[in-house]
Amino acid sequence: MVRAVNVSFKKAGKLFYFDTDGLELNNGDNVVVETGRGISFGTVKGPVFDLSDGSFAKSLKKVMRKATPEDEEKNAQNLAKRDDAMDTCREIVQKHDLDMKLIDAEYTFDGSKIVFYFTSEKRVDFRELVKELAGVFRRRIEMRQVGVRDEAKMLSGIGNCGRCFCCSGWLQDFEPVSIKMAKVQNLSLNPAKISGSCGRLMCCLKFENDVYQELRKGMPGQGEVIDTPAGRGRVMESNILMNTVKVRLIEEERTKDSFEKLSSDTYAYAKDEIRRLKNSGKYKTKRDSFQEEIKEAIDDEIITVLD
Repeated sequence: MVRAVNVSFKKAGKLFYFDTDGLELNNGDNVVVETGRGISFGTVKGPVFDLSDGSFAKSLKKVMRKATPEDEEKNAQNLAKRDDAMDTCREIVQKHDLDMKLIDAEYTFDGSKIVFYFTSEKRVDFRELVKELAGVFRRRIEMRQVGVRDEAKMLSGIGNCGRCFCCSGWLQDFEPVSIKMAKVQNLSLNPAKISGSCGRLMCCLKFENDVYQELRKGMPGQGEVIDTPAGRGRVMESNILMNTVKVRLIEEERTKDSFEKLSSDTYAYAKDEIRRLKNSGKYKTKRDSFQEEIKEAIDDEIITVLD
């Protein structure tokens, strides 16, 4: 059995497994570990846990030590030098007239390398930039291009909800988000309303999707014909959070010579007060079918734009 911990190297960053190597560690402890990028300074997230002996457990790298006051001071110095590194890099980027936006800079714990993060809409030839930066800082330089979601995570900000971005506040990794999640939640498919500051679909659509899918079970859709305590009616609106539907009763059903006639008043019913029909599609008018076709075409166009 291997005793392991999760270690994160950034706020709301990904978690990595490390062997405790017999050290007594607690949630929030700062540690020094060896990674593929060299010696790194991280923070323990969560309690120590057991991993069964196996190829994965045996391949885990070990925690070198708990961070000492000297380690914490060194890490603080590296963080303090970030702004100066960013300013210098921006000046050199402007000098070489490169089409790139600098996002962040990071010193490795031992100070042997500086990693610069940037975004760009196209590939950037930064070989001359790296040479000049290496000459200025006398360290190894790494340029890493990131996407718009990673940019939002690094820069942070305030979302539509008035709170800090989820990605920079607590979300450790991005999960796939689709336009279908917005449709399940009856949200407007206006890209401006369902997209975050990064320009991509909001991450919170994923958080609430499972709940909405569960609530939608057994709920009729808009335009569906159902049986109510007052008779047969057509659904005008469904509220899956309240488990209610608004219905206009069918006063005269559609015939070969006349259109369907609905009541002018709208009635609200709870989900358990109605009964869905096995084949409500046969009650849809030609106008309803045409409107659904138009709506589907518009939705498909929006999906294409968002993707």
